[in-house]
This record gives sequence, C-alpha cells and structure tokens, in this order.
Amino acid sequence: MNLSDIKKHLSTVTAVNFQLPNGTIVPPHFHVTEVGQINKKFIDCGGVVRNEKTVNFQLWEAGDFDHRLAPQKLLNIIALSEKTLGIEDAEIEVEYQSNTIGKYHLDFDGTNFLLVATQTNCLAQDKCGIPPEKLKINLVDLSNNSQGSCTPGGKCC
Repeated sequence: MNLSDIKKHLSTVTAVNFQLPNGTIVPPHFHVTEVGQINKKFIDCGGVVRNEKTVNFQLWEAGDFDHRLAPQKLLNIIALSEKTLGIEDAEIEVEYQSNTIGKYHLDFDGTNFLLVATQTNCLAQDKCGIPPEKLKINLVDLSNNSQGSCTPGGKCC
C-alpha cells in the first residue's frame, strides 16, 4: 500500500485499527510516533546498486489507555510530514514493537489496516548460485501416467 492509498482509506473509516498477521488487533491506545521517508541505497550480493524509498510509520503503545488516534488526526500528521519533509508517494512500511521491532507491509480489508509480515530475500539469486525453484512432482503420479512412461525399446530411457 502506498501513502496515497492510506490517505484514501483514512477518509472512509471512523477508527484507525491495525491488525497483526496473527489476527490480533493492535491495542486502540497506540500512537504513531514517526512518519518519515526512508531512502535506502545499497549494493546486493550480485553487485547491483539499488535504491529503495519507503514511507515509514512507527506504532507505539504507552500507558495512556484512553488515547485514540482519529483518522483525521493521522491524515493531519501525514500532511505535515509531506509538507515538512517532502515525503513522496511510496510504499508504506510499518514498524511495531513485538519481541523486537517488526517491519510490516500494509494492506486494508475495508475496516482494518492489516500489518503484513515481511521476509528477507536474495535479490541476485542467479549470481549467488541459488537454483530456480523446481517443479515438485510425486513419483506415484509419474508411474500412473501412461503417455509419459517409458516402454522397452521406446528409446526414452
């Protein structure tokens, strides 16, 4: 989800709810402590220089259990960030404290903003010697396939 998407969704909801991948809702007294743009310039293991831009939201919980972040308030924070920092319309990355700081992508189900788990990946698999994923076939299925089976003298084996 990009920044423009969350702004559109915030204009349609009455409450800001974030849901973790396990279905748990982030406690409603959370704060958005940061809205920023992260510019990451790096080189992958294949030697390719890459540039990534993401918009970062950081969610945090405090002991102020009566706190609620209204959709319009979050829209105001986003607008101030865009104006002050020159934030671009990029993909949103959400940080939320669990055992350590978790990083999530963001999606929307019509009611809740869904924190979608992220994973690391090799960006240069072809240069690192990682074979492409092979098609997994059950050997039992091969023996039942009369069209693709070998016969004596068929010169296929």
